[in-house]
Amino acid sequence: MRYISADPDICHGKPVFKGTRILVSDIIELLAAEEAIEKILEEYPSLNREMIREALEYAAEVIRGEHYVRFKVPAR
Repeated sequence: MRYISADPDICHGKPVFKGTRILVSDIIELLAAEEAIEKILEEYPSLNREMIREALEYAAEVIRGEHYVRFKVPAR
């Protein structure tokens, strides 16, 4: 994933958009509630259309069982 990551130190390890604390699930929920992409981009100016598209692709992969959250392992 280019824009999505999960780090146990950020938002309890839930998938977020890299460099933000915006939960991927929040954006998926907005889309499910029929929020316009343009409105989402206004509310979250750090996101772009590619990031929203990747969120949908990520959700589909998770549902199909093709993607699992991979945590960054801290260096020792």
